[in-house]
Amino acid sequence: MHIIKRSGLRGIWIVLLITLWIPASASGITPKQEEELSREFIKVALKHFQFIEDVLLVDYVNQVGHNIVSVLPPQPFSYRFYIIKADVYNAFAIPAGHIFINSGLLAAMENEDELAGILAHEIAHVVSRHISDKIKRSKKIAAATIAGLVAGVFLGVGGSTEAAQAVTSGALAAGQSMSLAYSREDERQADQLGLRYLAKAGYSGRGLLSMMKKIRSKQWYDSTQFPDYLSTHPGSEERMGVIDSWLEQNSGKPVSAPPKKTYAFTRAHTRLVAQYGDEDSAFQRFKMEVEKNPEDPMAHYGYGLILARKGSLDLAVKQLQKALEKRAFDPFILNDLGRVYFLSGQYQEAARSLEGTVSLAPDNYEALFLLGRTQVELGEFKAARASFEHLMAVRPKYPRASYFLGKTYGRLGQLDQAHYFLGIYYKERGDRKNALFHLKRALTLMNDPRKKEQIETMLREIRKEKKKAENTKEKRG
Repeated sequence: MHIIKRSGLRGIWIVLLITLWIPASASGITPKQEEELSREFIKVALKHFQFIEDVLLVDYVNQVGHNIVSVLPPQPFSYRFYIIKADVYNAFAIPAGHIFINSGLLAAMENEDELAGILAHEIAHVVSRHISDKIKRSKKIAAATIAGLVAGVFLGVGGSTEAAQAVTSGALAAGQSMSLAYSREDERQADQLGLRYLAKAGYSGRGLLSMMKKIRSKQWYDSTQFPDYLSTHPGSEERMGVIDSWLEQNSGKPVSAPPKKTYAFTRAHTRLVAQYGDEDSAFQRFKMEVEKNPEDPMAHYGYGLILARKGSLDLAVKQLQKALEKRAFDPFILNDLGRVYFLSGQYQEAARSLEGTVSLAPDNYEALFLLGRTQVELGEFKAARASFEHLMAVRPKYPRASYFLGKTYGRLGQLDQAHYFLGIYYKERGDRKNALFHLKRALTLMNDPRKKEQIETMLREIRKEKKKAENTKEKRG
């Protein structure tokens, strides 16, 4: 698992100005335009904000999200769900089915129904094309205003940081209207559709209501996070009343039943708090939970994770072993035990744990990566090659796998493949010099005609990028 780090704000205005200013037409923006727009959103997000990429957490949130998507009518695009590392209570959607939830909001949840409620609401915004239709009608608003509003959303929604306040306040200084913000009617429609989706997917609608109450209490507690002009989800008091009435009308039906806590939710929530929450708070929390509930495997799991995070690897192993005693076939506890063994240099133990993980969850790309790394340390290069190749089949865009697969081929004396995968690694990193070196060497050594063609394509792309960069530099000079 890893976090994609946030960089500076340079470039955010340019990208958003270019991509968000889509001229309106009689037919509005098309699904294809939505896809193009969403790709630019993702580029901006990956450059400027912290995203949690953790196989358990991201896969779990996507699983819950797709449980809801499965009850929708046919959609023109695939839905994807992301976790932003931010304490602000918020979730939001962009066109083409990309839905974001902040880690702070996820940490505040107590059961899967609450997560499903938030995701169903955001899915309903996408299905209703609320943002897409507003962009369609936005031709009378300055591009800078649109850029500022969306930048404010990405910066934390609600101006929770000084940067967000500066960007959004500057955009609104010209007196432009907030036509990208959701209206109360948008919210009512998203609530109504969301409740229907929850009912069809087998979730309790009370999860949505309880999360709205939590968000509202957070607003009262720290109103600086939610200035009125940036509220992405207005009318919460009225909406809570309507939802409560709807649940009463459906009393006795599953959708109105009390939310239930599942093991999958508890495990994901434990991992989120232990791995990505405040370190000292998480340490005290799980230490107390182990003392209070020594038979609870998740107490030991969380304590083991936070101990490893604090560098107490031997103690972490003991806690994870205790968790595993109580949940013997949990691939994620096995995976984390293997990871801690690897970090402490206990490679044989790491290999056993990670092989167990892969046998239970063959497509767990984190386990495959760690298993390959462990096999390299043990000198088992053929086995490592198989692990890295399996990983790349499961997750082709995994740059570290390309690097270690290239190194592993080198240790096996297969230099054509070594240079090929190292070339891919450096190309994906944007290191043109090293990418050109390795790909040129691979081209001279490679006998595989398909890979030779791929290498030639990559070389053309790199030369084109290089020429474009040189031309830009000349113009600026």
